[in-house]
Parts: sequence; structure tokens; C-alpha cells
Amino acid sequence: MRDRKTRESGVEPMVRHGSVFLRPAERDDLALFVRWLNDDRTTRTLALRSPLSLALEEGWFGRLLEHHGNDVWHFVICRADDGRPVGAIDLHDVDHVNGSASLGIVIGDPADTNQGYGSDALRAMLAFGFGELRLKQIWLDVYAYNDRARRVYERLGFVHEGTLRHGLFRAGAFHDVHRMAILRAEWEEARSSAG
Repeated sequence: MRDRKTRESGVEPMVRHGSVFLRPAERDDLALFVRWLNDDRTTRTLALRSPLSLALEEGWFGRLLEHHGNDVWHFVICRADDGRPVGAIDLHDVDHVNGSASLGIVIGDPADTNQGYGSDALRAMLAFGFGELRLKQIWLDVYAYNDRARRVYERLGFVHEGTLRHGLFRAGAFHDVHRMAILRAEWEEARSSAG
């Protein structure tokens, strides 16, 4: 079923699932990214250490443009019904020889969490990575205190592969970091059993 935004714009998003579609980041998104990434409620589950300025984000964007489509694929997560950005998701460290990539995701505004946007964005990105990029494995790291995210990853078929004990220092304490991954065959099995 085509959503309202698709009908209005005449465009069928190339990467989408359920409540969201993914589009490339634009320079106009940077101020929104800075707002999201300066909110501790958002960044406590990311590898950021300090506040970001617009100048720093512009430097990141320039580097992203050099690598996008090669060893990085970065997308803005947008709501399907109105196109409003709610987060970002990427595949990075894409290894074309071994067929693997690391996945990162953030829902920017805490008010947009628990709406299913993250799960739908992950499903869209897995379909893109395994279907379009022909990857064999997609992996991610999740901090031990982020149980909600770990449960989402497990529900989508990610498997715990190992623990980096005390791999993260955050807020005055060391925390374990769990490495999780999903193989293409596992994704295909989970997708066929769900549908």
C-alpha cells in the first residue's frame, strides 16, 4: 500500500519497511543531527564522548560523502506517513572481500522511541545489506545496559557472538559490550518464517 507521502511526491522510496523509509543524508539534516547527538538521553547508547558542534558535523558529512557507497552506507530514517526524520542508520566498515559490515542506528528524539521506527529501519537495512549489497554477515555492538535494544536485535535474528568485558567506560564506570551478528541465511530464515 502506498503511503500519503509517496502519493504526494510521486516517488516510491527505494529502501523502506513498514512505518519508515530510508533516504540519504543531506546537508540540511546536519542541524537536526547536532540537536539529536547533543541529547544525553540519545547518546548514552552511542560511542560519542562529548558534545558536537555544527562545524564538527559538517566535517563528518564531508568525510561521509567521500565514502558513501563504498565502505559506508548512511541513511536518514523517515516516517512513511509524513517524511519526518526520526533517526539515522548506517552500514560502515563494509568489507566487500569478506562480505561483512557493522551496523549503527539511532532514533534521535526520545519521544520517537518505542514507536517501531527502529525495528522497521533495521528490517529495511538488513534487506538492503543482504539483498542489494550481497553481504553475508552484519554485526553490531550493544552496551550491556541497553537491554531494550538487545531484545530488538534478538527478535530480528541477531545472535550474541561474544562480550568485550569492560569494553566501554561511560559515566564513571566500565560496562561490557556485546557483539551480535546475523548471517544472510539466518535473516532469510527469519524473514520467511515471519511472512
